[in-house]
Amino acid sequence: MANNYRALTRTYRPQTFEDVVSQEHVSSTLQNAIKQNRLSHAYMFCGPRGVGKTTMARVLARAINDIDETVDGESLSQTLNVVEIDAASNNKVEDVHHLREIVRVPPQSGRYKIFIIDEVHMLSKQAFNALLKTLEEPPPHAIFIFATTEPHKVLPTILSRVQRFDFKRISVEEISARLRDICAKEGIKIDEESLHTIARKADGALRDALGLMDQAIAFCGTDIQYNELTQALNVVGNDELFEFTKSVANRDSKTGLLLIDRLLKEGADIQEFLVSLTLHLRNLYVSLQSENLHLVEATEDTRKRYKEFAAYFSEDELIRMLHLVSEAQIKMREVQQPRVHFEILMLKLIHMSRVRQLGELMAAMDDLKKKGIDPASVNVTFQEREPVKDTSSLTHPGKAPAEKTETSTREEIKSESDDSGSRVQPDAVVYLEEPGETAEEQSTTREPVQDAVQENVEEDISDFLLGKPTLRDIHQPHRANGAASLKKNPEPIEPETATIKLNGIEDIEARWEVFLELASKQVSKTLFIIINDALLKDLKGTELTISVSTPFAETAIEEHKMQLSGLMKQAVGVHIRFKCVCERQQKVSPESLSPYDRFKELQKKDSHLKTIVELFGAELEYS
Repeated sequence: MANNYRALTRTYRPQTFEDVVSQEHVSSTLQNAIKQNRLSHAYMFCGPRGVGKTTMARVLARAINDIDETVDGESLSQTLNVVEIDAASNNKVEDVHHLREIVRVPPQSGRYKIFIIDEVHMLSKQAFNALLKTLEEPPPHAIFIFATTEPHKVLPTILSRVQRFDFKRISVEEISARLRDICAKEGIKIDEESLHTIARKADGALRDALGLMDQAIAFCGTDIQYNELTQALNVVGNDELFEFTKSVANRDSKTGLLLIDRLLKEGADIQEFLVSLTLHLRNLYVSLQSENLHLVEATEDTRKRYKEFAAYFSEDELIRMLHLVSEAQIKMREVQQPRVHFEILMLKLIHMSRVRQLGELMAAMDDLKKKGIDPASVNVTFQEREPVKDTSSLTHPGKAPAEKTETSTREEIKSESDDSGSRVQPDAVVYLEEPGETAEEQSTTREPVQDAVQENVEEDISDFLLGKPTLRDIHQPHRANGAASLKKNPEPIEPETATIKLNGIEDIEARWEVFLELASKQVSKTLFIIINDALLKDLKGTELTISVSTPFAETAIEEHKMQLSGLMKQAVGVHIRFKCVCERQQKVSPESLSPYDRFKELQKKDSHLKTIVELFGAELEYS
């Protein structure tokens, strides 16, 4: 029995036009040409692998010469009227010369002599040129049929002399239907999920699908189960993909790392997993739109799972996840430690900020302002979101966990930060409650400090959006209600100073020591050393340009410029924007300065001398 076994790809090769799957636009055209006796002398069949190009050529040859169906398609080349040539191994000029000699011989039986040249793009340029004249003016009994997967490699002079037909990829549903019929004929029991898995892995090629079915039968026998099939074909199953997605949704890095470890121990290929994950995320994105759910090539049960999981993500989040996975898929081919990079990708997806959370936070803040409620005076409580247990319990994270009461206005906000303390934890439900004050108390308490509180709230929001300094996190205590929540300056500024208008760099220099004193108490030692060594260069409006000596110092100041701007406001009275330039500073001795530079330095040290210069226009004269 084993000696007579033939692979499914050979056993079920189509014999007629009706047997060819998903290429009706080609078969109907050829059938009409045969009926109307309008056959061309040359045809070009183009398309991806395994879609039926060579099979269609054999079916056409059988139909033209009325060859009996008892003659197998592979036996057609043994007849004298059908000649099959493999251009991959017969691509020289001498081979084309031999073909030209054969073309002259008329058919022994039938109307035409048919030449099927497979992989015609493999012919050399010289061989193509040798074939041109014969192809343009062949004998009346000769018909050429070319098949190729790369038509762009065929010379334009050849393409202009043939009728071209483009074959399309076969859909998953059509491949599944064909496999279902073959399994029924072979007595094979298989579930729908397994059929769709084989069809998807075939990537539109029915020949590949039949080969995978042969492999599955050899491993599983006549009863093919989905779990055994994934092991036989070494493919990533839907359960693993949904488990991966659940880890991302729950921000559960521990489960994600264990999943990756298990997959790699089972022999899963990382590149194949990324390909499957890309398609998985695409299906999640499509599932967000109910009207396009038919675009998800899966069984009905799997589509329901996609629909339930898609509700947990927004479109922007899925697009960002698709971008990260696509980039990793390209870079993974070149890295030396693919497992580590795969785990890094998983951690990026887990800790990725949620766009919807920021939007809900900002919307809630706007609502509070419209209602006349000070966002800085609300009480913040947390309720962690329950993790996703399974697809049946998955719900959209947008429902309020509690009803409103008369004394509280609750807005459900989702915020994300890596810091602890008063910051909102990832995917936490935040309740904003109005303080229990009367209208008179609120008006008398809040009006004097409304501007200052609002300013502090804006600083908090910018900290939330842009993050805290990376060198050292500064602990900001939670602000309470009223004026007691305002931060006390080490050296309070008088009211007239708070509205000061800066005239030049000299005003900054006058308060620079106060700024350094504040910085010494509130920033890290490293940052304080960098600021202390920096040189003041220029002031344009509220932008202060300072000079540092190393790129590290420039980076540190750029990362902490918002914090430094807040300290400068305490020292000068207005917010100052820092602009840092990296220059090599050299300490210059007073003796090496020019007279004009020395006179300028004296003005900085002696305020009376500076006043005389400004009032009387004093200039330096020397002989």
